[in-house]
Amino acid sequence: MTLILKKTSISLLSLFLFTLGTVAQQKAKVINVPMEPAYWQYDPAAGIKFIMHKGVKAVYVKAGEPLLLKDQQFSDGTIEYDVEFGFGFPGITFHLSADGKTGDNFYLRYFKDAAPAKRTTLQYTAMVDSTNLWDLADEYQAGARLNIPGWNHIKLVVSGKQMKAYVNDMTRHALLVPSLEGGVKNGGIAFSGGEITIANMVIKPGAVENLDPSQGYIPVYNDTRYLRKWQCSPAIEFPFGKEIAAPLPYLGGKLICPEYPDSSTKWTPLVTEDRALLNLTRALGGTPFKTRRLAWVKTTIESDSAQERNLHLGFSDEIWLFVNGQAVYADKNHFGSPGQKFPSGRCTIENTVVRLPLQKGRNEVLIAVANYFYGWGIIARLDEMEGVRFPE
Repeated sequence: MTLILKKTSISLLSLFLFTLGTVAQQKAKVINVPMEPAYWQYDPAAGIKFIMHKGVKAVYVKAGEPLLLKDQQFSDGTIEYDVEFGFGFPGITFHLSADGKTGDNFYLRYFKDAAPAKRTTLQYTAMVDSTNLWDLADEYQAGARLNIPGWNHIKLVVSGKQMKAYVNDMTRHALLVPSLEGGVKNGGIAFSGGEITIANMVIKPGAVENLDPSQGYIPVYNDTRYLRKWQCSPAIEFPFGKEIAAPLPYLGGKLICPEYPDSSTKWTPLVTEDRALLNLTRALGGTPFKTRRLAWVKTTIESDSAQERNLHLGFSDEIWLFVNGQAVYADKNHFGSPGQKFPSGRCTIENTVVRLPLQKGRNEVLIAVANYFYGWGIIARLDEMEGVRFPE
């Protein structure tokens, strides 16, 4: 009996050690990606070329053309590669969905300016319904020192919800993303977005460098002032040049506007995402190029008395705001236009401050949001919560 127990213990120990060894081997796996046409999917007529560059096999990617790595799914681990710039905003998308419409995107910007203190040198953003949400992700930008000319070494460490991105300096990450927003946990890898040369690509599945897979700290999580629960209407076509009309005094204050919601409007509950962003791209899809769409969102604020309160508001691209049926504010945040909001036409809580006239009791806040350019959504926060509540 003792001999049998000893043999059983030895067998279990051997199995345990074998399992540990197998896991270690899987985590230590290194995939050196060949820069050869057979390993990549691309349009042969797109100008993508596989070349020898500075003594190594490389691929030249023409601006805007996608280059998809074949037969490779990525979830957690490390991706490293070298990139030399032509111009543009070259990036890599990982966790790419099978239809190519959704994933997580990291990219660099270079337009003849490589100042290391420039905050917009690099960015992470989600891609949703083939739409890059860079204008909704201002928090996920950072600076880095680029080698112009020369190779730039990129290293992405991905673990569950989090990512660390290194650019040239491998001792300190240039960007930390506490909550990846693509929504796909396992998917493909692709390059696009700039005129670049790529070489020395290595994938290390499972090599996460002790990065916690759970969501990291997000500052707005603890802030009760954010308006997080909304209702959303379906999106409609809204041709360029149209506006939402305000109630006019000589019409008795009645709103004459066919797009204004009525009793037939269907509303869907919608909750803001991790950064308190009401992400309309995820809820309603991307807006096709050269078109414009409109949707309505509404929520309720309960007030202990008649008062005015400041609403800090971010939006992309256009809004018309009503409180209890009365027009309060209208504005546009068109990237690249003279009237774009700080910072640089992106949707952030810094865009504007609106004075809300609240009556005692329930107040309906209704906002029309129009979109034609990349992502669309809003982010809203009251100045304080004294004397006001958000109904459950």
